[in-house]
Amino acid sequence: MRTIPEEIEIYRDRKWRREDSLKVDKAQDVEAMVNDLGFCLGLTDSRKGLPSVYVAVCGRRDAHMPRNVQKDFESSRAWVLKDEVIANAKVYYAKLVKGNSMFLAPRMIPVFNTIWGVPKSKEKDELSDNAPKVLKVLRKEWEMATADLRAACGFADKKELTNAIDELQRRMKVVPQEVVYLPKFTYIWTLAEARFPKELTVKMKREEAVRELARCYLEMCGMTLLGDLSRTFGFYRWESGQANHQLVDEGFATRLGTGIYRISSF
Repeated sequence: MRTIPEEIEIYRDRKWRREDSLKVDKAQDVEAMVNDLGFCLGLTDSRKGLPSVYVAVCGRRDAHMPRNVQKDFESSRAWVLKDEVIANAKVYYAKLVKGNSMFLAPRMIPVFNTIWGVPKSKEKDELSDNAPKVLKVLRKEWEMATADLRAACGFADKKELTNAIDELQRRMKVVPQEVVYLPKFTYIWTLAEARFPKELTVKMKREEAVRELARCYLEMCGMTLLGDLSRTFGFYRWESGQANHQLVDEGFATRLGTGIYRISSF
């Protein structure tokens, strides 16, 4: 199996803020990193193989989330920064691809929405029975805490709201607007279109969106191996291959072997 060359790992150290001199410590640092990368994960560690706020807080390649995160400074700091970035509303945050908590740069919102979003006209056909109930309440109230939202929707079981909210996050419909700790911990939920109305009205063809996500991913990683794009985002191999071939035709990427691509400007 081909491995990532050390020069690419060094490239990722810089891009992913895996160096002590580049690690993030303020919400503005996180926002700058997200805008540079296009997207990143939230509180995942190096085992995920993607940039994340937690890894950037640690500023090292081998960042591993400890079991007792409550007593770990780096975990706590990453959590606080996540909350501050959500409140600032300068980048997009939600549980998106495969349920991963992700930050998106505004330019990537139309890309993700084209691939995973659902138009209002298709909500009844593509969403579960409970998801439209949540949307109906939020379209009337615009923002609501978790417990209040569950009551307004008439859900007896907490799991009904949790599953609906998770689905609506994946489909680019609902986002957390704020995290409140007193008098008790809760998220304040709102509509994605209320926070990013301009970006969510941009229309793209799926082929274009997949290509732009492949571009973002390759620039972020410097080099990708066979199946990386498909595994990360759940694309068919042919769709990933088509996107990468387009990047090669543009001169943005260089094909090193079957399914192996490197950014040409490296």
